[in-house]
Amino acid sequence: MHFAATTQPIVNAMLALARVSADDVVYDLGSGDGRIVILAAQRFGARGVGIEIDPVLIERSRQTAREATVEDRTTFIEGDLFTADISAATVVTLFLSDFINARLESKLKNELRPGTRIVSHQFPIGHWKPDGTVRIEGEDLFLWTVPAR
Repeated sequence: MHFAATTQPIVNAMLALARVSADDVVYDLGSGDGRIVILAAQRFGARGVGIEIDPVLIERSRQTAREATVEDRTTFIEGDLFTADISAATVVTLFLSDFINARLESKLKNELRPGTRIVSHQFPIGHWKPDGTVRIEGEDLFLWTVPAR
């Protein structure tokens, strides 16, 4: 898997679009270096969970969280985002691909509670129509809210 870091302005915009607050549990699927989870904890007091398959990136994320003194509010799990339990999330962030997002669509709809917000950087989620789109630095951010069942 290729890791591409999300820029600071885009991370800020993603968290703002999701209306992240201290009451939230932010899950970043494919969390890379952990910056979204760490910023959610630092700036908003949220709890955060990063799920990442690369053990080197997991260790980097944990180290950065310690340096940012948010290790008590962040967890980084080395694992597969397709099999990970994401049911505790109130916000999910993604910067994956069209293909992976399409594969995740049913998991997101079935495992997340109604009202959970999902923000994807650059890529839509299958055929699921977003509730909103924001353009920043020439890139699209998409927002969905999991509907009532």
